[in-house]
Amino acid sequence: MGAPSTPAVDGAEPPAALTLPALVDGAEFVGEFKNSGYREPPQLVRLPNGRLVRLPPLLFIVVKALHEHRHLADADVGRALDRVADAASEAAGARLTAEQIVYLTDRKLAPLGVTTYSDGTPPPVVKADPFLGLRWRVAVFPESVTWFVAGLFTWLFRPVVLTLTLIAFVVGEGWMLTTGSVTAALSTAILKPVSILLVMGLGVASVAFHEVGHATACRYGGVRPGAMGCGIYLVWPAFYTDISESYRLGRGGRLRADLAGVYFNAIFIVGLALAYHQTGFEPLLVAVLYVNLQMFQQLLPTLRFDGYYIMSDLIGIPDLFKYIGPILRRTLLRRPADARLKDLKRWPQIFVTLWVLTVLPILIFQLVLIISQVPALVSKDWWMMRRLASAASQGAGVLELVTSGLQIILLALPLAGVALILYGMGRQLVRWAVRYVQGPAPKPMPDA
Repeated sequence: MGAPSTPAVDGAEPPAALTLPALVDGAEFVGEFKNSGYREPPQLVRLPNGRLVRLPPLLFIVVKALHEHRHLADADVGRALDRVADAASEAAGARLTAEQIVYLTDRKLAPLGVTTYSDGTPPPVVKADPFLGLRWRVAVFPESVTWFVAGLFTWLFRPVVLTLTLIAFVVGEGWMLTTGSVTAALSTAILKPVSILLVMGLGVASVAFHEVGHATACRYGGVRPGAMGCGIYLVWPAFYTDISESYRLGRGGRLRADLAGVYFNAIFIVGLALAYHQTGFEPLLVAVLYVNLQMFQQLLPTLRFDGYYIMSDLIGIPDLFKYIGPILRRTLLRRPADARLKDLKRWPQIFVTLWVLTVLPILIFQLVLIISQVPALVSKDWWMMRRLASAASQGAGVLELVTSGLQIILLALPLAGVALILYGMGRQLVRWAVRYVQGPAPKPMPDA
């Protein structure tokens, strides 16, 4: 079958120099998203920047056919596109033409950053910008270091070790909280700079160990964890571990990766219990309370903590937040169901609807509460700075100065986070306003 050497796309002028589109360098086929909540199981492609793109079966067939025929890039383009169309048609069970291959590439695949355009131009670099996602990421440890560290702890996921550890966690925490006075320990810790520094240090160590848990679960499941680093989540500093590769696993493997951080927090508490048993040092009780609060926060299903990803992986829907708009339009405005909702199976559709209607009011309350605390944070930070300056002028000890300085930093970071949120919201509002004033782009005049 022959095809024109420069097929047009959607009535537009044919490209000046048609080439065979290709999978972008560094992209990788991940395969089917197992145990998904979609009617048609999607296929995953990993982009060079590590971002995962979910493709419907037809688009995955097209990009795979293009990749399998990449050796024809220097041959006649029309014949190469015919070969690709034939291969895609056979795999899809429906007839596809060369023109349709070009259309799907230029209008669907290339804008996602998966393939080049049909004129040979590279796709735009598409950056992930999830709703309420981690901002200002800085990778501290590369993938190779994460892999090595994770390998040191994989034995902790052996069934016998895991069971004994959980029993030790329940017994140890119960013993600490029933035999020691947490109130007295709090009073002691607040009055002593050394105790404050110790609790803060143990809290940071617990958070770091939490991230090691996620990485270790990935390696135990047979996939490679990515970089580890830090960033700003809403208004708080946060650590992160790239576990995108966990989507290669089934539901059980993904849930293990989600829960591994809290499991490692439990291991950390077992260590604190042993230390408290040997020393009776009361600030360790405060550290246990702090780690428990971390675990509780991580299990919340509202913001993008571990609890959110647990809910997401239970039903097989990667990003629950993107369904807030479609569900509100259908439920509150009584508009027809969005195509994104129709792609979901019946049970995940019901689950996501209940999640949105339950979580959205809580989420709004949390965000309003955070913003409402800004005046108090500013006042507290200013008071702490004046107190630090006064203490320094009166010859305060080094530990007291360091403790006060850390408290000021911890109070200032949420303020910086709020400023970043307001800046992002303002920039988005300006963009919307500019688009509204400019109006829609003019459509091309039809041919005479």
